[in-house]
Amino acid sequence: MSLTGENEQGLRKIVDLTRFASIFILLLHFYYYCYAAFKHWEFRSTISDRLLTNIMHTGLFSSHYVSKLLVIGLLIISLLGAQGKKDEKINWKSIVAYLLIGAFLFFSSGMLFQLNYSLENIALTYMAVTGIGFLLILAGGNLLSRLIRLNLSNDVFNSMNETFPQEERLLTNEYSINLTARYNLKGRIRKSWINIINPFRGLLVIGSPGAGKSWFIIQHVIKQHIEKGFAMFVYDFKYDDLSKIVYNWLQQNKHHYQVKPSFYVINFDNLSISHRCNPLDPNTMNDITDATESARTILLGLNREWINKQGDFFVESPISFVTAVIWFLRKYAGGKYCTLPHVIELMQAEYDELFPVLNTQPEIEVLVNPFITAYQNDAMEQLEGQVASAKIGMARLASPQLYWVLSGNDFTLDINNPKHPKIVCVGNNPEKQQIYGAVLSLYISRLVRQVNKKGMLKCSLIFDEFPTIYFNNMDSLIATARSNKVATTLAMQDFSQLKKDYGKEQADVIVNITGNIISGQVMGETSKLLSERFGKIMQDRQSVSVNRTDTSVSHSKQLDSAIPASKIAALSSGEFVGLVADNPDEKIKLKMFHAEIINDAEKLNEEVSRYRDIPVVSNVTQQQVLDNYYQVKLEVKRLISEEVERLKDMAAEKLP
Repeated sequence: MSLTGENEQGLRKIVDLTRFASIFILLLHFYYYCYAAFKHWEFRSTISDRLLTNIMHTGLFSSHYVSKLLVIGLLIISLLGAQGKKDEKINWKSIVAYLLIGAFLFFSSGMLFQLNYSLENIALTYMAVTGIGFLLILAGGNLLSRLIRLNLSNDVFNSMNETFPQEERLLTNEYSINLTARYNLKGRIRKSWINIINPFRGLLVIGSPGAGKSWFIIQHVIKQHIEKGFAMFVYDFKYDDLSKIVYNWLQQNKHHYQVKPSFYVINFDNLSISHRCNPLDPNTMNDITDATESARTILLGLNREWINKQGDFFVESPISFVTAVIWFLRKYAGGKYCTLPHVIELMQAEYDELFPVLNTQPEIEVLVNPFITAYQNDAMEQLEGQVASAKIGMARLASPQLYWVLSGNDFTLDINNPKHPKIVCVGNNPEKQQIYGAVLSLYISRLVRQVNKKGMLKCSLIFDEFPTIYFNNMDSLIATARSNKVATTLAMQDFSQLKKDYGKEQADVIVNITGNIISGQVMGETSKLLSERFGKIMQDRQSVSVNRTDTSVSHSKQLDSAIPASKIAALSSGEFVGLVADNPDEKIKLKMFHAEIINDAEKLNEEVSRYRDIPVVSNVTQQQVLDNYYQVKLEVKRLISEEVERLKDMAAEKLP
C-alpha cells in the first residue's frame, strides 16, 4: 500500500519522539553518572535532583549498561522508520564499520572512570566518547536505511536462471546408447543420464574441432552397439582413430553375437591391411537404377559443385554416360568386368569404338543415343561437354592402389546378413579426401541399398566428418531405415559445412529429420538454429526502481531461451547440449539436456594402451598392384577389340 501524506507525517512524529526519548535518557545517564562533575560545575537544581531520585527507583541506573541498552533500543526503533534517500554506492563495509566502532565506544566508555585523573576531565571524556559512539551508531543506522536492501543476483551471465531439470534415470533397452553426465540445477551439481533409447531415429553429433565428439560420444556409440550385437559400418575420416577402437572392442565382445561377425577394412594408403571389395558387384546390380545411382554418387562425389545443379543438361549427361558404361559391363559376359576400374578404363576409349560397343546393349540404347547423335552430326563441342567432364573426373581415380582395392571381392556389402554379419571400417585420408571420399561414397551408397531391407540384423552406420563424403539419399535412409533397425550416426563440425558440401535444401532436410541431436561448441547460424530447436523455459526476472524515499522491486516470470546461442558458442570441451527422442512405450519427459559428459579418462587411457594394431591381411607387393593395374587396362582393350571385330563380322554378313 502506498503511504498517504497523513500517514507519513504521523510516522515522522513517532520516529522523532522515539529518538528524542533516546537522547533524553542518554542525557539523564550522563547527569547521573557524572553528578559530581555537574555539582562541581554548579549545573544542578532541586527539581532535577528530585526527578533523578524518582527515576533511580525504577532501576534504570542500576548499571551502566541498563540505561545504555535502553538508549540503543529506542534509537533502533527510531531508525526502523527512517527513510533516507537510497544510494547504490553505499555498501555493507562502511555500515558495519560505523556500527562496530560506535558500539565499541558507546559500551566501553565506562572503563574511563577507572582512570586516575580529575573528576571533571573524566566526566568530559566519558560524555564525549559515549556521545561519539552514539552518533556513529546513528550514522550507521541512517546509512543502513539508505542501502538498497534488494540483493540482485550476481549471476552476470544468467547461468542459474537458464538451468533446468534433466533426466536422472538410466533408461536402457537392447538398442540404447547411455552416456553418464552431470549438470547444474540452480547452483547444485547433479548426476544425470543422456539416454538415446531409439538410435534408429538418427543421431546427429555436432561440434567444432576439439569439442570432444569422438572422445566423449562416438567411441561410446561404437562400444555400446558392439556390446549389444550390432553389425556395423564405420567411416573413419582420420584412419585409424576409430577403426582401432572397433577392432579391439570387437575382439573383447564377440560372445555377444549369435553368429560371430567378420572384421573388414578398406584402406587405400596401406594395402597390406586392406581387404578388397567391388562396390559394383554384379550380383547386387539388379537393374539399371542401381547403375544410375552409382554413377550419380561417384560423379557428384568428385564434383561437389554439381550437387546444386542436378537436373542441368551438363550434369545429367555425364551421369547418363557413366550409367551406360556401368550397365554395359554389368550385362557383358555376365558381369565379369563390372568393376569401377573397368568402367574408368572403358570410358577412355575412342568414340568411334566406344559408342558402337555400348550400343550393342538394348537397355542402354536410349542413354547412348544422344551421344551417338552428337558424334554423327559432328557436334564435337557438345559431345565433349557431355562426356569430357565425366572422363576427366573419373580419370582422377585411375591409380594402381585404387584399382587393387576396387577390383577384388574379399567380402560383400550386406553387413547385416544374419548368416554372415560383418563389421566394416573404411578409412579416408585428409590429404586425399576429395579422391578417396568419392570412392568411399560409392561404397556407402551400395552398402545402404543392401542393409536397408527387412529381416536383417540390427545395424549401426557411423560417419565421422560426414560432409567429407557424398551420399545422395541420407534423409531417405534416416526416414525409412528405422523399421529395418538401421541406426545412423552422423558427426560433423557445423551445419554450414554440411550446406557447403550438400546444398542448403538437402542439408536442412538431414538436420531437421534427425530425432536425436548432441552438440558441443558451435557458433553462428548453427548455434542460433539449435537454440531455437531447444525452445524456451520459464525464467525469473527482477527489476528495481530507486527514488528519494523508497525502492520499488518488481518480480516476474517470462519464457526465454533455455540454452541461448551465446551459451552454445561458449561450451567447454566435454560439455554438450542436445535433445533426445523417445518411443511410444518408453516416454522421456525431460528430453533436453545441457550437461558435461563424464569420462573415466584414466580407465580409457589404460584401455587404449592395451589396444592391438589392426592385423595385416596380406603382404601385397608393389609388383602385384601394378600387375593388377595393367591387367585391367588389358582386359578393357581386349573387350573393345573383340566387340569391334564382332560388329565388323556382323556387318560383313549383312552385306549382299
